[in-house]
Order: sequence, then structure tokens, then C-alpha cells
Amino acid sequence: MSSGATPELSNEPIAFGQRMQVLRLRRGMSRTVLAGLLGKSPSWVKQVEVGRLQMPKLPMVLRIAEALRVPSLSDLVGEQATTISLFAGPGHARLPYVRDAINEYPLTTVRQAPSAAHLKTRLAHAWQARHSAPHHRDVLGELLPHLIRDAQASLAQAESGVERRVAQSVVSQVYSLSQFFLAYQSDASLLWRVVERGLVSAQESEDPHTIGVAAWLAAQAHRDSGPAHYDAADAVNHATLRYLERCLAEADNDVLAITGALNFEAGYTAARRGDAGTAWRYWDTARSMAERLPASYFHPVTSFSRAIMGAHAVTVAVELHAGGESVRQAAAADVTLIPSRPRSARHRIEEARGYHLDGQAETALAVLDKAYQAAPETIRYNGYARRIVLEETESRSPAQRRRASELAVKIGALVA
Repeated sequence: MSSGATPELSNEPIAFGQRMQVLRLRRGMSRTVLAGLLGKSPSWVKQVEVGRLQMPKLPMVLRIAEALRVPSLSDLVGEQATTISLFAGPGHARLPYVRDAINEYPLTTVRQAPSAAHLKTRLAHAWQARHSAPHHRDVLGELLPHLIRDAQASLAQAESGVERRVAQSVVSQVYSLSQFFLAYQSDASLLWRVVERGLVSAQESEDPHTIGVAAWLAAQAHRDSGPAHYDAADAVNHATLRYLERCLAEADNDVLAITGALNFEAGYTAARRGDAGTAWRYWDTARSMAERLPASYFHPVTSFSRAIMGAHAVTVAVELHAGGESVRQAAAADVTLIPSRPRSARHRIEEARGYHLDGQAETALAVLDKAYQAAPETIRYNGYARRIVLEETESRSPAQRRRASELAVKIGALVA
């Protein structure tokens, strides 16, 4: 395959290995890196890509799809009938309404904007509703269109420099909330538009906490775009940490929390790279920040708190592909301390990944059942959970196949 011609994967009848190579190159990933993620040798990857080895069985195909972050399995296997979406969840019914509010250009808004204090109260209620809801996108999808339009109107009608900075902070925070609705839906351009607007408004606000939150979300968006974007994630993260260091001497709990959250995110990216020493060092720094917070404190955007550090330890171990350590950390973490249904479900998914890495597939499925009970929508939109469930539908154990198939139907990965 020439470097100057990249086939359109949705149209060209090309072999599995060629598709795998195209997707790997689009991610900016070397054969060595992909091999490490798959537990295979670079030679094995090359032999698959050049067609010397046939397409692997479903469990390995799913691992390749995870490593390459393909949005739909059909992109990798080339079968148009296969429409399993892995890392982009189903489009939410309220997505068009949120999209319209984001795309609206508010220059001609004539209605009176609510006060900044009123908007902050609505934001606080929205976060509270999200954390208590099993289907948080349903809640956010209803609230966001009005919040977005009112926040934009508040910015347009700000008269003084102080009022404008406060309004910019509110706008940025509304965009931050929007990212939790848009994440893992199939409109990447809309998500990035919100990420960039949130960053710009945060900088215009000159508020350290708002800047930290926008940077935290931007770093996640970069990292989730694949290995070629890890440096961009680190650049945002480290620059923001340097900025916040000047504020820590007199920082309130929110600024301490976002600083701790950014430290963990730096560790998360290091773990994705396979750099265990750096990953755990940042986790230790984040834990030190958490210990400076009250025991009952819980950051509404990042979930950063003392309670979350156990869950974060599981994530670091899982991203380092350390199955045994993941299981040990999962046993030490107390999910009942996390006062958020979607965040508790996310932790359960990370636990399941750990058990699956450790070869405990039956336990992984049981934990995913608990994630579904806590917040069905969270598991429905999570590519890692979908991969585990789909892989176990091929299990040699009839009981595990049945359990996995039932869960796959519930989360929409398979049709009954």
C-alpha cells in the first residue's frame, strides 16, 4: 500500500490486515506500540497486516478495536452488516436540541438574561441531578439547551469588565457540563467545538478554578483521541498545573480539588503510555492533594475527593495492563463512598477491566451487572464494557455466554 493513497474503509473491499494497518497509521501508532497493547510481538502485527496471518478470532479483534479506538467494528472487519459501535455510544434523542443550542449565534438575542447568581444555582442543581440519575444524559439533555442559551445571553448583555469575566466563567462551566452529555456520542466535531469554546471562555474569565476545569476536560479529549495526541494532553495538563501552583497557598477547596484532578490526569496519560513510575508518582501527588480536602468534599465536575482515590488507583493499574494489581486495588477501593451513580458505574467498569485482565471473566461480568444496576446509561456508552461483554459472548462456558449475551442485549451491543 503506497503512503500516498489511503483507502476509504467504508467503501473499499480491502483485507482485514490492510484495514488494521490503515487504522493504526491514522492513530500515529507504531507496530511496536500496538503489539504491546495487544500482548503480541511486532512481528505478529506485521504478519497480520501483510496478510500472512488470517483475521484473528473475535476476542482478539475486539482487543485490536479497543487499542485502535475504532468507533465501529465494521471499520476494522469491513463487513457492512456488522454495525457494533464500540467507543461511540448511541446518539441520544436530545442530541439535536443540544447541538442546535450550541450552534446558535446569539447576536440578536432580545430576551433578558438571568443573573449570574441564578445561572450558578441552576448549574449546581444540574450537577446534583446528573450524579443522582441512572440515565444522566436524559437529565442533561433536558437542561442544557436552556442553560446554554441563557449563559450566552448573559455574556452578550454583560456591561462591565467584571460582569463579562463572571459571565465567561459561567459560559465555560456550562460547556463543561455539556461535555459530559456529548462524550462518546457520534459527533466528535461538536464535542471539540465545545472543548475549545470552554477553554477560551475560561481564559477570558481569569478564574483559576474555571481554567482548571476546562483544561481537565480538554486533556481528556486529547488523550481519548489516541496515542498521537498524548503529548497535547500533557501540554494542556502541565501548563495548567504550573499556572495553578501560584494559587495553592491561599486556594479554596475547589482549586485544590481541580489541581489534584489534573495531577491524576497526568498520571492517567502516563499509564496509557505504559510509564508506571510516572503514573504512580502523579497518583501519589493527587492523593496528597485529596488529603488536604474535607472528608465529605466531592468535586461536582471531576469527582475528585478522598473517596475517589481508590477508584483512581484501579484505573492506573488497569491502564498499565497489570491485572493482579488491578484486582488488589479494586479490593481496597470502597465504591459505596462515591456519591454519584454514573461515577460509581464507571468505577465498576474499571473493576471489571481489572478482573478481565486477571483472567477472572466470570467476576468481570458480575461487576458489569452491578455497573448496569447503578447507571445503565454509563455502561451503554462505555467501549471497554462493550468489548468485555462481546468478548464473553464467545466464551467456552455456556453459563458465561448466556450471561454475557443477556447483558449485551441490555446495553444495546447485540439485538435480541
